[in-house]
Amino acid sequence: MSDTVFHYTHRVTYAECTIGNHVYYGRYLDLLEAARGEFFRSIGVSLQSLYERDTAFPVIECRLKYKSPARYDDRLVIEVWLSECEGARAGFEYRVLNQSGALVLEGGTVHVCTTTQEKPRRLPPELKELLRPFVHTKV
Repeated sequence: MSDTVFHYTHRVTYAECTIGNHVYYGRYLDLLEAARGEFFRSIGVSLQSLYERDTAFPVIECRLKYKSPARYDDRLVIEVWLSECEGARAGFEYRVLNQSGALVLEGGTVHVCTTTQEKPRRLPPELKELLRPFVHTKV
């Protein structure tokens, strides 16, 4: 196990907020997607390059627990790590903190590794090795 966590920074846009000036609940999935994409780039693998090698990672489960609102122009830090990385599954965990360090959201997504024709497959060994340092149970 490791304590390696990826950090992604995002500035909340006006378009992400409701009329009540808080991030619309569904937009958090977009933020987690952006953070996960940057996480993959940070380990030297873009999701596009995986797709070009007949590998995809559809989400099969997600959970979000809202703790406090994020508002327009807040600077958010999204922490990303993995809770599992075995067989054909990869579980990602997330914490979203605002510029004051307050916890905004905790969440997780579970992905299954498939071919581009949606047939399950094991995680490629070279990818599993790149992900391994980020696998741990809790920050």
